[in-house]
Amino acid sequence: MSQEQPDTDEEPEEAEEAATEAEEMDAEETEAEEAEEVEEEPEPEPTESFEGEDDLLIPVDDYLTSGVHIGTQQKTGHMERFIHRVREDGLYVIDVAKTDDRIRTAANFLENYEPSSILVTSSRRYGQHPAETFAEATGARVRSGRFIPGTLTNPDYDGYIEPDVLVVTDPIGDAQAVKEAVTVGIPVIAMCDTNNATNNVDLVVPTNNKGRKALAVVYGLLAQEILEAREADTDYTLEDFEPEV
Repeated sequence: MSQEQPDTDEEPEEAEEAATEAEEMDAEETEAEEAEEVEEEPEPEPTESFEGEDDLLIPVDDYLTSGVHIGTQQKTGHMERFIHRVREDGLYVIDVAKTDDRIRTAANFLENYEPSSILVTSSRRYGQHPAETFAEATGARVRSGRFIPGTLTNPDYDGYIEPDVLVVTDPIGDAQAVKEAVTVGIPVIAMCDTNNATNNVDLVVPTNNKGRKALAVVYGLLAQEILEAREADTDYTLEDFEPEV
């Protein structure tokens, strides 16, 4: 599959840190990551409309209620094509019709892989439960919380695995996983907000990747589409993917 952005120029790691050292967390970094989380979903805009909204996986109002369309006050050139408009408060609005289309594309792509060869990761607190539920529903592997360096690149590490494709909640928070995926040469699917760079991402799913309800909807729809493609029955609902407050 062709990448949407140029390949990384980053050289592979010459050596991996020992697992015990990698597990030590920097307190200040942890606090900064948690501060980025969206504690409350922003109010939807009932008058928002998008081209092609009559042919979505769920009603457009459900996307808006979950806050999937609410981006940040920053945008990158990589994400500009997925932005619908900018609000008066400076927040960029993501085109949910494009989100919907990319969920379908990602599901079609992942359906070609053996379930156990798919790895989903999330360091973001609100992405961990949706990622874990996605893995449970589809049979994928999951690494939630802090991603241990060497997971994909150090055969001597007890937690070493060899997936064929990686799904991440945020290329920033999951930078270590993305870096190792690039090193070993497997494709990366990423939930990307308006402030994300996508140099090392093969398939972008544009979405609010910080909101509790937004991530539940995107992961839930992705799982449902994969299971439908497999003609597999599922008892999971979108609410099952939403973490408790």
